[in-house]
Amino acid sequence: MNTISTLFLALAMSADAFAAAIGKGAMLQRPRLLEALRTGLIFGVIEAITPLVGWSLGRFAADYVTAWDHWIAFSILSILGLRMIWLGLRPDEEAVEKPQSHSFILLAATALGTSIDAMSVGASLAFLDVDIIPVAFAIGLVTCLMVSIGVMLGRMLGAASKHTVEIIGGLILVAIGSLILYKHLSGAG
Repeated sequence: MNTISTLFLALAMSADAFAAAIGKGAMLQRPRLLEALRTGLIFGVIEAITPLVGWSLGRFAADYVTAWDHWIAFSILSILGLRMIWLGLRPDEEAVEKPQSHSFILLAATALGTSIDAMSVGASLAFLDVDIIPVAFAIGLVTCLMVSIGVMLGRMLGAASKHTVEIIGGLILVAIGSLILYKHLSGAG
């Protein structure tokens, strides 16, 4: 793969993580750059690892990985999204401040859900005899940058109602999962 193809692939792989990061940033109490970089690093590392896993599996079991990747992504993102929508629809029991940061587990689960498609890309690259290391590195680096920017952009949206932000963030995650599923089932992806 040439540099331009790798860059476009990395941008495409980071788009859904960027959208999720905007929601994550909006749900925080004025996140600082350090929190945005932490979130970007978590997403970037996971997004870099999944094509490596997909590439490895592609060498051994490509049919199995590509047969289920869209269902896994849809399930993870839908569960996280529906949870966010449910939290957004619940009435406030008492005024609760927005957290300063998200837990590692929540960020990792969201990152995994948005990076499942990178696993199938890695599996397909195994058949093209592509050197996966620079591709995975580029995907991870671009995702780290895009997610960090997304969190800070979400900070600007943070003035919106907590409920509205959670519902919109949840809808975005469900939409991303549904789009991944639709693309695979319709043959468009």
